[in-house]
Amino acid sequence: MTALPFKDLHDTLVRVRLALMRRGRSGHEADDLVQEAWIRLACYERDHVVERPEAFMMRTALNLSIDSHRAQRTRGDEVTVEEVVLTGIAPTAEAALLAKERFARLSIGLERLTETTRSVFLAHRIDGLSYSEIAQSHGMSVSAVHKHVAKATLRLTSWMEGW
Repeated sequence: MTALPFKDLHDTLVRVRLALMRRGRSGHEADDLVQEAWIRLACYERDHVVERPEAFMMRTALNLSIDSHRAQRTRGDEVTVEEVVLTGIAPTAEAALLAKERFARLSIGLERLTETTRSVFLAHRIDGLSYSEIAQSHGMSVSAVHKHVAKATLRLTSWMEGW
């Protein structure tokens, strides 16, 4: 392992930390990233010679920071259990009753559609089939599938209006 003298190691760690903080990382985040970069350098040096350990650590820490930022944007901010306030997620009795009534109304609306229109609409909306898949399975054109889905949507929307 390419060992840096303690003074050089300390200076390197400080420079990497400051570079991360200049790029928007908090002190705590920078410390974590520097530690991870140091671990990766140590693991890499087991099998390879690193001629410029400071450059290796700087590049590794910056890459880790970028990866962390991307992951945070994708998954959202992490929170600790202490920060979470749990509330009841069960619907109220009134909301459950209204949902039951809306579903009953929708069921009646679906029954009022022709068999073909209902079958095409449900195949698309519930089964998630594409228009071409539905057309092939029902022996009709894609244009006809479009018309059936549009007709069902229009009729159900009108039927459910006000609910």
